[in-house]
Amino acid sequence: MGSLALLAACGHSGGGAPGAEAPKKDFTIGWSIYAGWMPWPYAQEAGIVKKWADKYGITIKLVQVNDYVESVNQYTAGKLDGVVATSMDTLTIPAAGGKDTSVVILGDYSDGNDGVVLKNAHSLADIKGRPVNLVELSVSQYLLARGLEKAGMKLSDVKIVNTSDADIVGAFASPQVNAVVTWNPQLSEVKKAPGASLVFDSSQIPNEILDVMAVSSATLKANPALGKALAGIWYETMALMQKNDAAGRAARAQMAHDAGTTPDAYDAQLKTTHLYYGAADAVRLAKSGELVTVTDRVRRFSFARGLFGPSATSVDSIGIGFANGKTLGDAANVKLRFDPTYMQMAADGKL
Repeated sequence: MGSLALLAACGHSGGGAPGAEAPKKDFTIGWSIYAGWMPWPYAQEAGIVKKWADKYGITIKLVQVNDYVESVNQYTAGKLDGVVATSMDTLTIPAAGGKDTSVVILGDYSDGNDGVVLKNAHSLADIKGRPVNLVELSVSQYLLARGLEKAGMKLSDVKIVNTSDADIVGAFASPQVNAVVTWNPQLSEVKKAPGASLVFDSSQIPNEILDVMAVSSATLKANPALGKALAGIWYETMALMQKNDAAGRAARAQMAHDAGTTPDAYDAQLKTTHLYYGAADAVRLAKSGELVTVTDRVRRFSFARGLFGPSATSVDSIGIGFANGKTLGDAANVKLRFDPTYMQMAADGKL
């Protein structure tokens, strides 16, 4: 899963607490097509969204945005109360743009959904000196940087050719392109090309390409019912979709349909998506030192690539708060918060 990070200038509005906002009853959450996010539209169609929203006296509407980056930009602009995104894009778009954002659900990590594919090669070492087609400044570039680092190389050892996700399969089909980095479903297509070899994938960097439900911290503070309902919706749907009975298969088939793919193809994508089906597992990650470590890698990459915006003077310009009390960056300018409160309530059966 990836995106091109388009962002506003880094905002700095001191203070460690989210701003005040009036309570409200109606909420809109944006989503786009990705294996790990299809449970959300399914939950709306199946009545699970309404069930939990009714329980807390609110209304939640899930809205599909066809362009992933546009969904994150709409959230950043205040047109959506929440959005599904990667943790990297949550940091580099809303948080870097000055919007105080809370991660309330750690949904999954890419466990092979993102990969580096070469023609006529046996290992990642063969990439040296090649032009590499990928979506620049996205998790694809992050994945490549991590792979090169593990292989003792740097991004300067290759030449990046910025290519949209819609064009990557066609590009790899041409004789002159022999290296791409992409995500599913495009990844499964490029791997089929003659002479193609998958030489590095996201299963080798667990929890680094992390997919989350992000909501406005101010909205959440004024409306904790939103966090409770979202956790209830997510974990009820998780319990259903992992069943291997008729109901589970029907749920996954509907998710496949919503994603524009077949049940078999969707099940194949789920195999390379490490979903946190249980709330307790997600809470464990949220409170772990591992989350701090991988987020530190992501923020350092993002700052080095200019993704914090022109006014960010250092990697510490944006504060990131964690449930274990740790803060990365400026504690007086926390703009991204990992808040496991509602996942914990789900784990404890207290929703």
